[in-house]
Amino acid sequence: MRIEFFLLGTIATSSITASMFFYKFWRRTRDSLFLCFGIAFLIEGLNRIALLASEHPNEANPWVYIVRLAAFLIILVGILRKNFGPQS
Repeated sequence: MRIEFFLLGTIATSSITASMFFYKFWRRTRDSLFLCFGIAFLIEGLNRIALLASEHPNEANPWVYIVRLAAFLIILVGILRKNFGPQS
């Protein structure tokens, strides 16, 4: 069980770090795709932290997948907006 907590913490830290990098790129370029990736990685990191904080962490919980689905939908919206949105 200890290794699972360690790995969840590593994934959470990595996701939040990636989110900060995408936020930094978004601030520099104002490209909404970077913002969508940043938000999605932040959601994923917070999802892992919530899983760590729960009394009985269970990846099979449907709420874990609903949150992940929301993060992936944000990325999908960013990609679609980048490809089919208004051209500058």
